Order: sequence, then structure tokens, then C-alpha cells
Amino acid sequence: MDILLLLKALILGLVEGLTEFAPVSSTGHMILVDDMWLRSQDFLGKYPANTFKVVIQLGSILAVVVVFRQRFIDMLGFSRNKATNEITGSRLKLTQVIVGLLPAGVLGLLFEDYIDEYLFTTNTVLIGLAIGAFLMIFADRFAAKNQNPVIDTVDKITYKQAFSIGLIQCLSLWPGFSRSGATISGGVLLGLSHRAAADFTFIMAVPIMAGASGISLLKNLEYFSMDAMPFFVVGFISAFVFAMLSIRFFLNVIEKVKLTPFAIYRLVLVAVIFFVIM
Repeated sequence: MDILLLLKALILGLVEGLTEFAPVSSTGHMILVDDMWLRSQDFLGKYPANTFKVVIQLGSILAVVVVFRQRFIDMLGFSRNKATNEITGSRLKLTQVIVGLLPAGVLGLLFEDYIDEYLFTTNTVLIGLAIGAFLMIFADRFAAKNQNPVIDTVDKITYKQAFSIGLIQCLSLWPGFSRSGATISGGVLLGLSHRAAADFTFIMAVPIMAGASGISLLKNLEYFSMDAMPFFVVGFISAFVFAMLSIRFFLNVIEKVKLTPFAIYRLVLVAVIFFVIM
């Protein structure tokens, strides 16, 4: 067993877990790590990069399901009122989540090949990181002028708002822009509190990520050999653990720190990579 490869799997899982749901772009970070570290050491030649990324993304998805398990149980109609033994549903409906997923889902299918071929580079990621950061700062300034958000809980989101957030989520098809950065910013601009926008973002991420990962998984089943399993398992567990920590931390601080500190981090990262590394 190659200990160095397992260590790298652990580190990649950490990067995925910590960045998948924070508004800093996990895809962007993975591309940067891939371009500037892993490929230079011929790391991805042994195990297909796309297969491994699917595996660790599934770890992050599982973390969201665990954190929001009661919410998903309610949306699926499996929660029962103990007094009446009747099924009770969450006020946030599954159909609202689906409405939010439609725009990016359709565009992603239409332009998947183009995105994969032309946008997964360090330069495009830097552009996405920078533009996304400015959107986040703008959303925070907008929220500061409107101190009382119209929607203070995810349960009050309307179908129109869900669809509008879905439209803004299309920006995240550009690697580096960040799904959570785009949707939380969009939610805030539509009158949601930062926490309500974050909750909706995380809940909405599960079906779209699970669907995309499931399709990719089926396409890459041939690579799941016994030799590769320790590598995949370490990456999966690492992504799950660090995603759990990241989600809980982010949800606890989002109303206090808002989006601007994450935007500043993104801009500093862009500057460091552009002026020091490139």
C-alpha cells in the first residue's frame, strides 16, 4: 500500500470537504490543487482523477444529508405527528427544491461538454473566484442597507424565489464561481437572510450533486478495483468528516460574519496565485 498516495487522498478529501459548501468554490480549489501539485507529481496517472473526485464528492453529499436529515425526512413526508399519527410535511416543499434545480440542471446538461473542455483551467478558475467575490461583497452591502430580511427562514421561500435563486445558480457552472457563493448571494439579494439562503443552498445541493455524481459513478465503475479501494475510502471518509465540520461551522457563523470575509479570501487567493505562482 502506497502511504504517500493515501496521504494525498486524505488531503484531497480535506480540500473537498472544507470547500464544497463554503462560498469559496470546491471545484476551483480542486482544479488549482490538481494543476499545481498533483499532476506535477504524476499523482493522477495511477487513479483516474474524475473517478476519485466523484467519490469524495459523495462524502460531502452524505455530510449534508446527515446535518439536514430531519429536514429531508420532513420534505419526503416521512415525519409523523406523535399526537395524531398523521404525516406532517415541512413547509419547504420538495417541489420548491426541484424548481430551484431546474435552470442550472438544464444548462449544465446542454453545455457540459463545452464546460469540461474549455473552462476547467487555472485561468478560468481565477476569473470565477474574482467575479464571484465581488458578487458576494455586493450582496452583503445590499443586505446592510436592508437590515430586516423579508425571508428569515428557509420555510418561507416562495416558488418564485426558489426559481430565481436557481437562475443565479447558473453562474456556478463557471468553475471557480462557487455554487454556494452564487446562491447565497442571490438569496440575500432576493430578500432572504444569510442563514435562510445558506440552508436552501445546502438542501438544494444534495439532489443535483447526487445525480451528477451517480451518473459519473456508473460511467467509472471499471476503475473500482480492490487495489484502488483503500485510496477511495480514505478520500471519502476525509471529505465526509471535514464537510461535516465545515457545514456546522459555516451555519453557526454565517449570520455573524456574512459573505465578505470569504470574498476577501477568494481575492487574496487569486492575487497569490496570479503574482506568485503563475
